[in-house]
Amino acid sequence: MVASIEAEANGVAKDIDPTAVVASEPLPPLVAENGKLLGGAGHEQKEEKEIILGKNVHTMCLEVTEPESDDDFTGDKEAYLASVLARYRKNLMERTKHHLGYPYNLDFDYGALGQLQHFSINNLGDPFIESNYGVHSRQFEVGVLDWFARLWELEKDEYWGYMTNCGTEGNLHGILVGREVFPDGILYGSRDSHYSVFKAARMYRMECVKVDTLLSGEIDCADLRIKLLANKDKPAILNVNIGTTVKGAVDDLDLVIQTLEYCGFNHDRFYIHCDGALFGLMMPFVKCAPKVTFKKPIGSVSVSGHKFVGCPMPCGVQITRMEHINVLSRNVEYLASRDATIMGSRNGHAPVFLWYTLNRKGYKGFQKEVQKCLRNAHYLKDCLRSAGISAMLNELSSTVVFERPADEEFVRRWQLACQGNMAHVIVMPNVTIEKLDDFLNELIENRLTWYEDGKAQPPCLAEDVGSENCVCPLHKS
Repeated sequence: MVASIEAEANGVAKDIDPTAVVASEPLPPLVAENGKLLGGAGHEQKEEKEIILGKNVHTMCLEVTEPESDDDFTGDKEAYLASVLARYRKNLMERTKHHLGYPYNLDFDYGALGQLQHFSINNLGDPFIESNYGVHSRQFEVGVLDWFARLWELEKDEYWGYMTNCGTEGNLHGILVGREVFPDGILYGSRDSHYSVFKAARMYRMECVKVDTLLSGEIDCADLRIKLLANKDKPAILNVNIGTTVKGAVDDLDLVIQTLEYCGFNHDRFYIHCDGALFGLMMPFVKCAPKVTFKKPIGSVSVSGHKFVGCPMPCGVQITRMEHINVLSRNVEYLASRDATIMGSRNGHAPVFLWYTLNRKGYKGFQKEVQKCLRNAHYLKDCLRSAGISAMLNELSSTVVFERPADEEFVRRWQLACQGNMAHVIVMPNVTIEKLDDFLNELIENRLTWYEDGKAQPPCLAEDVGSENCVCPLHKS
């Protein structure tokens, strides 16, 4: 993918000099091959950025300037805009090379869809009801929804869904449906759940109970049982993680259902939303993995479209049972439709992008990509352990957790996601063995510098990932 981007960028460079500067107009900082910011004269910018609300971006923002009234200046303005975009494109190319910590598949090519960018495509209202607005892509959206409904084993006449703007919106919608079905229900979510689950609780002013997790990051059903029994008089609304944010842990859906039943919650007294943002599309293609299916008593499933699928804009899919959606759906005369979505206007381009890639890859294509990701994740984990670095990989996951690098510049360069003493790499289809080797070699070389004097020691991860996965000086065998 990077090669194709570079080739295309080289084509741009023939007409535009990405380093050209129009006087008094700021440009994005140029990122060199080593991933470090360069100043206008090519010097490295070493100053550290402090995290202060409202100030970080403004230190490097690109000001919008009014065009000159004199037409003679138009050419200079166009040249400036072209140079800004060219330099920004070059930065994107470099940052794509060093992208490991976030669950985005950057291996895609949607050049065939460029012809649609001239249209304002907006999917207003219910995807299954025609509205007065004719520039839409509902036919593509419903095709995508049908595909996911088949994946999760729900018949066409038994499901309702829509394409969301992101995974968070899928969680907000799933939990909202649960709240509307059980207005006095209590929301349960593990401590390792995505922050959007607890955001939903705040937004909807729901009573929320956090459930402990195992070292793997999976929900602790023993603690869930205790907390359910303490609130037997109220229905339960549960978020089940199909891959947690930091450790990539998959909650045991079957055990969660058994726990509910053991605590006396009949199927008409609980609602389960499955947050499958990343792994919801991977797990169906993992051998011996437990199934996420509507044949089990779940209420909804959501997945992100810009993660494993690979889409240039954030988007997602939310599927729920048709029987539940009437509690949300309202007639909207302005649209000549009904609406049960979170947002009003919805991106009409995203369904076309997902429809296009689902048709190109299909189930077999995704299966191959899942197998590749899991193989490469095991390769990374084994290499880290061989190098004496604490590391953990959950059985059903491509998220490799390891010790947090001591240098924050290294963290920023490789765009690692960190929490406490942990960092992680999420192995996606665009992450090759060669890319992992580059990362490993650089990490191992830097560690020699970080810990060379013996005063500083690698962090202990025993409390985070278990002593069996920790090789700090205290736990090194």
